[in-house]
Amino acid sequence: MQKKWSQLIENGLVTIKNENGATLRFSTESGIGIIEADGYAFKDLNRNGKLQPYKDWRLPISERIEDLANQLTISEIAGLMLYSGHQAVTSSKNSFASMFAGTYDGLALEDSTAVVSDLTDQQKEFLTKDHLRHILVTVVESPEISATWSNNLQAFVEGLGHGIPVNISSDPRHGADANSEYNAGAGGDISKWPEALGLAATFEPELVRDFGHIAGREYRALGIATALSPQVDLATEPRWMRFSGTFGEGVKLVTDLSEAYCSGFQTSEKASEIHSGWGYTSVNAMVKHWPGGGSGEAGRDAHYAFGKYAVYPGGNFKEHLKPFTEGAFKLKGGTEKAAAVMPYYTISTNQDLKNRENVGNGYSHYLVQELLRDEYGYDGVVCTDWGITKDHQEMDSFLSGKDWGVEELTVAERHYKVLLAGVDQFGGNNEVEPIMAAYELGKSEFGKEFIEARFRRSAKRLLRNLFQVGLFENPYIDSAKTKKTVGHPDFMKKGFEAQQKSIILLKNQNNVLPVAKKQTVYIPKRRLKVSKDWFGQEIPAREFLPVEAALVEKYYHLTTDPAQADFALCFMESPQTSGFSLEDLAKGGTGYVPISLQYRPYTARLGRKESLAGGDPLEAFSNRSYYGKSNEAINEADLDIVIETREKMGNKPLIAIVAMKNPTILHEFETIVDGILVDFGVQTQALLSLLSGEVEPSGLLPFQIPDKMESVEKQLEDVPFDMTCHRDENHNSYDFAYGLNWTGVITDQRVEKYGLKS
Repeated sequence: MQKKWSQLIENGLVTIKNENGATLRFSTESGIGIIEADGYAFKDLNRNGKLQPYKDWRLPISERIEDLANQLTISEIAGLMLYSGHQAVTSSKNSFASMFAGTYDGLALEDSTAVVSDLTDQQKEFLTKDHLRHILVTVVESPEISATWSNNLQAFVEGLGHGIPVNISSDPRHGADANSEYNAGAGGDISKWPEALGLAATFEPELVRDFGHIAGREYRALGIATALSPQVDLATEPRWMRFSGTFGEGVKLVTDLSEAYCSGFQTSEKASEIHSGWGYTSVNAMVKHWPGGGSGEAGRDAHYAFGKYAVYPGGNFKEHLKPFTEGAFKLKGGTEKAAAVMPYYTISTNQDLKNRENVGNGYSHYLVQELLRDEYGYDGVVCTDWGITKDHQEMDSFLSGKDWGVEELTVAERHYKVLLAGVDQFGGNNEVEPIMAAYELGKSEFGKEFIEARFRRSAKRLLRNLFQVGLFENPYIDSAKTKKTVGHPDFMKKGFEAQQKSIILLKNQNNVLPVAKKQTVYIPKRRLKVSKDWFGQEIPAREFLPVEAALVEKYYHLTTDPAQADFALCFMESPQTSGFSLEDLAKGGTGYVPISLQYRPYTARLGRKESLAGGDPLEAFSNRSYYGKSNEAINEADLDIVIETREKMGNKPLIAIVAMKNPTILHEFETIVDGILVDFGVQTQALLSLLSGEVEPSGLLPFQIPDKMESVEKQLEDVPFDMTCHRDENHNSYDFAYGLNWTGVITDQRVEKYGLKS
């Protein structure tokens, strides 16, 4: 038989090119070789010298999956069901990286001879002992180090068992650093885009599709094959902590953006395609959070025990499903549907009318098996959110377990219940033992045949996401290509343009904007009180200039003297409050306080006297009402600074720039400023380019801005567009799809298609 392949060995990797076939790559250190058949070469992944179907890249993926799934032991399948805790690939000593640091031969990185791209002791253990093959990566030192670490992972597992590659995943990592300068060069940071709300503010699904395509190529160049995104929760509750990660509250817009995002990430083209749109530049999209987490009672979030309940006082549960069922599950590209789904932590209160069970969504047989799988026909991977099988021990701890509604079960019983609910994978779990214990529970209750079939069903789903992106043929990264791909000039340019398009002009009194370059600007410092981050770590009080002076100087002369200024810019953030107070608890209260969207202290005079849901083993009550209680924003000084600046500037123009994480009460300062710009995580340079008239504003509100907190209290958590909106002194209503350009209120095709009158 004529030889139809060629081989190259370079940098410890063997590359084999098959004529009109797959390109294979494997490590010289992993111990595997090749099998020749019909003139072609195939990787001998389990080193038995036989061309089994799972090794044959010519066969349909379904046949390869069936073959491998039936070879795996239950322990190996249990390993596939694991999704690691957060892994950091950095030498940084910051608190976030330190929280997820591992050891090297028992030593900290700085005390060892290891380099940061080496595998940690913990990683080697869960890859071997626990058969884990799905890893969540967080901070990485650089694109090149990420690529090297990824290659080290793949080489390590390639010589184990059946040679199943590692599926590396990431939460969104394309956010913009406000104080970084626009970077048009390749080989640097990843391209920078606005937050999800900013993408939504463009009202352009094709822009989001382009983002997904670009982000997917950058992810694969870093070794990442699964995106733990998009977050398509319908954001109908304006106080929700995770509001900024959504596409807003308009179901038609959110649905179209969900489709575009998933299609963009998952679709490979031309030579990169393997089959049906899937290929070597595809990234599996894990759409979240089924069945929608945007209706947490009073805006509280289910990362915490105090926010475990989602409620539906408007009976609008079905509308929250549409971004999934009509968007992520009906893709225009060949990949057809999002590869994976993540249920949220929340208990979707009283939605299981069949079993009458109120448990976290990942435990719910009704929500996963009966609704997602049976009614909507979804047969992709379902993965729990992180840490749901662990014990929770504190009401306000982010790092505590999130076993909502099943606190009385053992850890093994929780795993078993998750599996019976139709879920395939456990987020944030590195240990195989609880899954094996769940297997034994299933064998005892239903017999070996039943539980083994259940495990193999999940194995096939999980293996599909490895096969369809080409990891079995070539899981390795070319670091030179990584440097050229990540942060490519074209990607950087498109990301920056998206940032510009995402900025919303709400107010432009007397056409104060744009402001010509080279004028003199006064920018007051921000003052923040002591606060805590997501992980409960204290952030000290601080005073700081909110922008990089050097960036401002490229456009305007910066002064510290308001008397010398032609105009002023006040940089603000949405009010920051929490719905749970340890101080209130210490005083004998329940701990529940209102989440406020205004800067001044707020007292809930319209809050519910009886909460719709409540209860926790750590609480002796079920009423979570905060009626009559007060709360204040950590950043109340943002409002003080605007007022102070107005007094200092007299009648000279004052423009407020609000980094908006949630719909924000603006009536406290709207009438004393001349202009208001809203941004969703953009670089200062993008704002300055718009302020100076280099580009025209085109962003539209993807949510309503309420007139006051009373409107927020009256709205229903699960219903969109049910607030009275702020109306400014120019009689413009800050409603969904509202925004200004230089000539006035925008009324274009986007507004016609997605606006409330469409």
